[in-house]
Amino acid sequence: MDIREEYLNFFKSKGHDITPSAPLVPDDASLLFTNAGMVPFKSIFTGEIPRPNPPRKTSCQTCIRAGGKHNDLDNVGYTARHHTFFEMLGNFSFGDYFKEQAIAYAWEFVTEILKLPKDKLYVTVHENDDEAFNMWLKHIEKERIYRFGDKDNFWQMGDTGPCGPCSEIFYDQGAEYFNSDEDYMGGDGDRFLEIWNLVFMQYERNADGKLTPLPKPSIDTGMGLERVVAIKEGKFSNFDSSLFMPIIEEIAKLCDKTYIYENGASYRVIADHIRSSVFLLAQGTSFDKEGRGYVLRRILRRALRHGYLLGLKKPFMYKLVDIVCDLMGKHYTYLNEKKDFIKEQIYLEEERFLSTIENGIHIFNEELKNTKDTFSGEVAFKLYDTYGFPLDLTADMLREKNIVIDEAKFEALMQEQKLRAKASWKGSGDKAVNGDFKILLEKFGTNIFSGYENYEEKTKILAILDENFKIITHAKANENVWLMLEKTPFYATSGGQNGDNGSINDNEVLNTQKFFDINLSLTKLVQDIKENEEVIACIDTTKREQTARHHSATHLLHHALRVILGPHITQAGSLVEHNKLRFDFTHAKALSKEELTQIQNLVNDYIAKAVEAKIEILDLDEAKQSGAIALFSEKYSDKVRVLTLGESKELCGGTHVKNSAEIGSFYIVKESGVSAGIRRIEAVVSKAANLYANTLFEELNHIKETLKTNDILNAFNKLKSENQALKNEIKNSNKLDLKHEIINDTAISVAQIQNADLKSLVDDFKNKFEKSVILLLQEKDNKVLIVAGSKNTPIKAGSLVKEIAIILDGNGGGRDDFATAGGKDISKIEQALKKAKEIIKGKLN
Repeated sequence: MDIREEYLNFFKSKGHDITPSAPLVPDDASLLFTNAGMVPFKSIFTGEIPRPNPPRKTSCQTCIRAGGKHNDLDNVGYTARHHTFFEMLGNFSFGDYFKEQAIAYAWEFVTEILKLPKDKLYVTVHENDDEAFNMWLKHIEKERIYRFGDKDNFWQMGDTGPCGPCSEIFYDQGAEYFNSDEDYMGGDGDRFLEIWNLVFMQYERNADGKLTPLPKPSIDTGMGLERVVAIKEGKFSNFDSSLFMPIIEEIAKLCDKTYIYENGASYRVIADHIRSSVFLLAQGTSFDKEGRGYVLRRILRRALRHGYLLGLKKPFMYKLVDIVCDLMGKHYTYLNEKKDFIKEQIYLEEERFLSTIENGIHIFNEELKNTKDTFSGEVAFKLYDTYGFPLDLTADMLREKNIVIDEAKFEALMQEQKLRAKASWKGSGDKAVNGDFKILLEKFGTNIFSGYENYEEKTKILAILDENFKIITHAKANENVWLMLEKTPFYATSGGQNGDNGSINDNEVLNTQKFFDINLSLTKLVQDIKENEEVIACIDTTKREQTARHHSATHLLHHALRVILGPHITQAGSLVEHNKLRFDFTHAKALSKEELTQIQNLVNDYIAKAVEAKIEILDLDEAKQSGAIALFSEKYSDKVRVLTLGESKELCGGTHVKNSAEIGSFYIVKESGVSAGIRRIEAVVSKAANLYANTLFEELNHIKETLKTNDILNAFNKLKSENQALKNEIKNSNKLDLKHEIINDTAISVAQIQNADLKSLVDDFKNKFEKSVILLLQEKDNKVLIVAGSKNTPIKAGSLVKEIAIILDGNGGGRDDFATAGGKDISKIEQALKKAKEIIKGKLN
């Protein structure tokens, strides 16, 4: 039985739209990852946007709980049901059906589709929810319904907002298999397993804690796929089910050891973590030093450490990618499309970590010898900072020995490092906006974008919003407001392309963005405006056309990268402006000069072919089947816009040229690394390319004039040879055998030196003798450089240079063994040398 399909089809038959699983990286700056099935519908539940039509949805949502508020990482492998990655089956009603139907649907699915025995099922309700209690009596005996308080059976999204009682369905795994004192309904034991939670969202909690009934109560449910599969297969642990055992068996083959559940935590950690790693990489998250990429790195490195415990001391996680794709690729087809790329990225990350893990574990074990109850925070930080051990990995290693970390010290050192690096966590980049969007959507729906064809539009102001996105009826000159036009020619920032500028009457449009699919233009007013006013909206045509050229060039660049580097290339981000483009893509190493030249030439070849751009509006599935490239992170509607430009074919809602020849010239100006496995190309086209080329020619001509030659390469090589000769001269001068004398077993040298590295001379002199004092002066640019060193003598180099600097009208100082100073009076060099000898000899005699 494919429980995913059975669940989705069951609720489809009940009038629910099937919603595909949303990305693991949500459109919500407050969340690190999508951690529950309701996250994609959060804006509907909170009332930011109107309910959809139909107001019923069902989904199988991929979720991650491995960072932020919801973090199950520490428990994974040591319990039967904690996972970093899991699938949540859910059905949702937005002000449509409520408790009675939600309960009836759940009972029907569990007993008639899953065919779980009714005598094994129990239900919980909130202690004050008589309504739900009585509804359950239609399906299950009174003795099988338990009442619990807020802790167990009341759900809320936050301190304020939508909330309500909930009802849970439990499955009794059998008294004969469990004998803990906690194995009772409501206890913490494993006998009674919660499989489904029905949230009855019927109240709004205000800032004072008061509950107000919602006018249209809603339903939010969640059933863990892993738990249900385990129950159907008669397994007491999710890890013993068919979702995990093929992975565990593969791990057992790799380490050539038999998996035994009682001591198999490491196998379970690896099996869980490879699923998270595969899905995050497939959806565009990369290994990084912070944010989501750092969580991904922690997950993989924790798995590698457990592989190390099993004797796997070479990269092995990448070998498990195939089995994950075999198990889950039928439902999540993009896994198979990205399989080779995922393997490559995991292999490279494994090599990075395994190159340091042995040294790290040695340091860990040495510190462990000196540890009783609390492990050093300094050593834990060193393991993190130098050897890449996340704190929870070190904690995991200590947990088996019942030792804790001095986390206070670790955190103090971490804060110091963050201040030094000026580091901060990068959120999703999405805007958390509170405004009157629901009112706009209910009153007007979304507005019409006419800017593909029209650069100017006679239209009407539907709404004016202040800078906090609150509706106002009119606005005065010198204010900045957001305007919602009935029809708008202004393209809103999306798909990497910057939003349009322009004018609305005489008012300046500073930016255009999209909020809940409403196209809004930020406008600086020079005249008063009001609602329903007729206006003329004009885009900045020069910027638009230049932006379109850069955007079309980005598509050609993407295709060229796939041709030159391989089909594993996937877009990982982009920025399109009127004067430049930036394209991030998946690739394991820096591009060579030859590769960059090939890519640049290929893009220019595409441009020179002067191919017509073809725009089609297709069904999403039809577009994908036609070979059009889609980005996983983008949200697409049922109908999508497909751009074909020569051999490039992608889903894209942006603005583009009509013919590739309009792009003009294409120059790559920079190639760099963004994070592990992600490279970036920056380039220019059209006017920006002409400006770039002209600047290069100007610089070239300036070099010719400076060198007084047209043969720049020959002149450069000559300068290079001369420079090397000077370096060799200086290097040879550093080998000077400085004159010295011995006083009381101490070698001393005081001299003026030209064209040499004084520091190297001082170091060499100190290394040559057991006891030594040296002071050297060098005249340079009408100033005097003073350098001194002392080894195993009562003379302090810092004090010595201070005294000599005074003579030379300067200052300086330093350590007892080495110091430097500067002087301004070159006429007193001889006097300074004489004084230095007197000071040194006086202190040594």
